[in-house]
Amino acid sequence: MNFRAVRAIYLFEMARTWRTLLQSIVSPVVSTSLYFVVFGAAIGSRIAEVGGVSYGTFIVPGLVMLSVLTQSIANASFGIYFPKFVGTIYELLSAPVSYFEIVLGYVGAAATKSIILGLIILATAALFVPLHIMHPWWMLAFLVLTAVTFSLFGFIIGIWADGFEKLQMIPMLIVTPLAFLGGSFYSV
Repeated sequence: MNFRAVRAIYLFEMARTWRTLLQSIVSPVVSTSLYFVVFGAAIGSRIAEVGGVSYGTFIVPGLVMLSVLTQSIANASFGIYFPKFVGTIYELLSAPVSYFEIVLGYVGAAATKSIILGLIILATAALFVPLHIMHPWWMLAFLVLTAVTFSLFGFIIGIWADGFEKLQMIPMLIVTPLAFLGGSFYSV
């Protein structure tokens, strides 16, 4: 296994995050905060409690997972699609790097970005409502598994897409509606 190549791909993708900090981190945190304010204030004033917790506290895990899965897909799909789009993918494909190492680098970086974003959103939510995490290790396990799974799914979408329209089609038409129907904002 070529760990130097995996590390190079990983660090390159992470550097892209820090170069585009406004759209990579700040924008998802602000939009999730707006979800929290709108759903928490508009619907939360009409719903006192869900399952023994306040509505604002109830929607925090759903909002964290919603942003983690959408950002995992977006980071991984754009990370592999953009080199295809500009033609630099051939440099990567001609290097002595296996396909597994390429996937490991891109998916690892996308999952890391999404986990960082999820933890930032969780900390931001703590500013709005009092949070008490009953099982922090299970929370981290689900966070990591969700980020890795949807990063792999996003990587497949990035390979499949041959235009920016296809890159956004699956997340916008399938993933986001399923997230809204999955009980993020109401009790199933």
